[in-house]
Amino acid sequence: MGDGMKTQLVSAIQLQDLELGKNNKGESEEEEERQSFLCCCFLFVFVAEEQTFTVEEAVETIGFGRFHILLFFIMGSSNIVEAMEIMLLAVVSPEIRCEWRLQDWQVALVSTVVFLGFMLCGALGGYVADRYGRWKVVFGGFVWSSYFSLLTSFAPSYGWFIFLRSMVGCGVAGVSQGFVLKTEFIPAKHRAVLLPLASVFWMIGSMLIIILGMLVVPTLGWRWMIRFSVTPSIILIFLFKYVPESARYNVSAGNVDAAMKTLQWIADMNRSSLPPGRLVEPVEVERGNWRILLSPSLRRTSLLLWYTWFVASFSYYGSVLSSSELLEKNLLCITNPDPDHEIKHRLEDGLCYCIPLALSDYQTLLISCLGEVALIPLNIGLLNIFGRRMSLTVLQAMSAVFFLLINICTTMFGFTVLLFLLRSLVSMNFNVVYIYTAEVYPTVARSLGMGFCTSFSRIGGMIAPFIAQVLMSQSVIAALIPFAVATVFCAAGNFFLPIETKGRSLLN
Repeated sequence: MGDGMKTQLVSAIQLQDLELGKNNKGESEEEEERQSFLCCCFLFVFVAEEQTFTVEEAVETIGFGRFHILLFFIMGSSNIVEAMEIMLLAVVSPEIRCEWRLQDWQVALVSTVVFLGFMLCGALGGYVADRYGRWKVVFGGFVWSSYFSLLTSFAPSYGWFIFLRSMVGCGVAGVSQGFVLKTEFIPAKHRAVLLPLASVFWMIGSMLIIILGMLVVPTLGWRWMIRFSVTPSIILIFLFKYVPESARYNVSAGNVDAAMKTLQWIADMNRSSLPPGRLVEPVEVERGNWRILLSPSLRRTSLLLWYTWFVASFSYYGSVLSSSELLEKNLLCITNPDPDHEIKHRLEDGLCYCIPLALSDYQTLLISCLGEVALIPLNIGLLNIFGRRMSLTVLQAMSAVFFLLINICTTMFGFTVLLFLLRSLVSMNFNVVYIYTAEVYPTVARSLGMGFCTSFSRIGGMIAPFIAQVLMSQSVIAALIPFAVATVFCAAGNFFLPIETKGRSLLN
């Protein structure tokens, strides 16, 4: 109800009171009751029209339903694409080492330039997502990464290969904003279950690229493997029309009508309803302002999260690339070696090993991928019982222990079990970091906060190859110690995170 109508209503009531005063003796009790009833009706309409609700209240009222299942599978499929693009490096490295006669540092540089592209575009993608919308950035990231990934398969030289892979990393940075888009639609009580379950899709992507490598590389070569790996991205581009723009972003940008249409569509799809009243939230003009991340209320959180993301990526890709390197070069201390696990190479010039991954090596990598989802129930239990901060501390401390255990002499089965558990821990840690970051930042800076965090994480991803692939050749224990030390310091730092987001609604 507008201010003019409110004034007219008050004036009418005052005029009525004056008339009642003049003709008090002449009016009947029936007339007084009629006037009182009309006043009550006006007041009821006034109160009813003033009922409002926020996006958070709408999301919680609508609840979980068919829309969230659709969202879970489409956005989960984006994790498949992201995992395939990143894990592709572990499968392709032995092949390009031989084709272009690369030294260890040149192989490590391939992974580094991918994460460099991710880092440079991560913060930029977050800024654009907060200013102009999450959906545009995620969709654009898919198209960009698919295009340049396909071009990679035609790379005529090592220089072109690393340039094109850096462009792929830039596109994947946009795809990673899909986590924010997904989180902003999920009710608070379901986030601790649905978000960890998304790691199933990452595992599927990792396994798909390993299976492609096992089936395609020995017969058609690594170039055709990359071409086949682009197929899920192309399919997903057409499915994205079923994912709407974030309603939280739309209201922060002042586009309330679009937010209402989205929320109503979700309610209809879930066979639910919106809260009574109208959607009201203030327009935020400070969207995408990096100063929010370093404001007094968020400064300590941001600084600690940047280091936490650095360690999460450093330890995760350290475990992935270390496993590939240990298997390719056979640097393992095996107590019962068979002929296939003799020292495969010791060339004086240290150039081309030309030792492709064997079938047993692919099988070990597949089993280790299963570790990324095997402990999901434990991950969900930690999040719901102990919260986000304590979960991070426990997972990082345990990761440090298993990084050191990989160096012990054991059987091939024992190494596979240790690698399986290590991949489980570092993967769960990455899940919790994603969830905590999406929950702790307000809507006006959520994508930017995620973008800055992913940029810092890629610094860890840039350093990890030189330790896991270069230093590993000199000394296995010297390469494993940096990963263990970094995770121990990170576990201690998480005690100082000032905000626990367990069960808390997303901030606007």
